[in-house]
Amino acid sequence: MPDPTYAALPPLEELEPDAARPAMPGAEGLGAIYDIPVQVSAVLGRATMQVSQLLKLGRGAVVELDRKLGEAVDIYVNNRLVARGEVVMVGENRLGVTMTEIVKTDRVT
Repeated sequence: MPDPTYAALPPLEELEPDAARPAMPGAEGLGAIYDIPVQVSAVLGRATMQVSQLLKLGRGAVVELDRKLGEAVDIYVNNRLVARGEVVMVGENRLGVTMTEIVKTDRVT
């Protein structure tokens, strides 16, 4: 049964830019970048195997990942780790991710 909290939320693309982000000091003048597309990925886990093992995989094969059930997934923006979150159902048949932790990174300027 889907969680009604998430089912009631509009898709991200329907949110206005100001509603999608909190007001930040010094954010004035950033309007020009709001329409730049970015790739967002949620990674459930990873596995390493030899090519010979990979070639033996077929329909129904299970690849064991390095994460446990219920463990946070990594959220990447343009291949950079930015957050961790939990997988949730959105509506009746879609997946989403709830952000649970923002990953702080040292930025080189």
